[in-house]
Amino acid sequence: MRYAVVSDIHGNLEALDAVLADVAGRADAILCLGDVVGYGADPRACIERLAERAQVITAGNHEHAVAGLLDLDWFNPYARAAAEWTRERLDDDHRSYLAALPLVAQVDDATLVHASPDHPEEWEYLVSAEDGFQAFAAFTTRLCFVGHSHVPGVWSLGSTGPTWLPGAVEVDLEHGRRYLVNVGSVGQPRDRDSRAAYALWSVEDGAVAIRRVPYDVDAARRKIVAGGLPQYLADRLAWGA
Repeated sequence: MRYAVVSDIHGNLEALDAVLADVAGRADAILCLGDVVGYGADPRACIERLAERAQVITAGNHEHAVAGLLDLDWFNPYARAAAEWTRERLDDDHRSYLAALPLVAQVDDATLVHASPDHPEEWEYLVSAEDGFQAFAAFTTRLCFVGHSHVPGVWSLGSTGPTWLPGAVEVDLEHGRRYLVNVGSVGQPRDRDSRAAYALWSVEDGAVAIRRVPYDVDAARRKIVAGGLPQYLADRLAWGA
């Protein structure tokens, strides 16, 4: 079985469609770690694409914000403006669908969660070596896939000690080791690389690879501005930050 693990699409339909095209023929199923909405101009289309295609979708903080489950004061001004804009453009059925998404799911021997598996409703970011290693106590599966920080990386624990591989990586899963993988962001990367990011997980081969996919960034930026969202949300797509 081969899985494509995506996260943080953030209403960016151009990036999502590019990733779905790249996934075709490479994966048997799609797993989504949340934040399908927020920041981008196509929240409804992104929800519907993934509702149709993904085997599992977990909730992110932007789903909870749009569904009224998270106080918008939690967000910075740009994220709050995007959440309010997105909420107005979804109907009751879409908001109810987002509200019903689980915070945590399990597929094969992997835990799926948007933020840290340790109290996922607190939306903690895993960005440093220490952040990741502390989270291992919160899941019992061999692997855990996360998003939220928009920066790919892999943490691993085993008898030979801990390892942390920040950035885009390809990892052979060694027997006796456990892994926490941040799959990066499809729709709003923050590692100075504007290309969409997602992970390919091959169960049979015992491997995880982060793939980068170019997409029409300018088209996504134009739609953000035309929709009345903050200019900053469009500009940072080009920065990859």
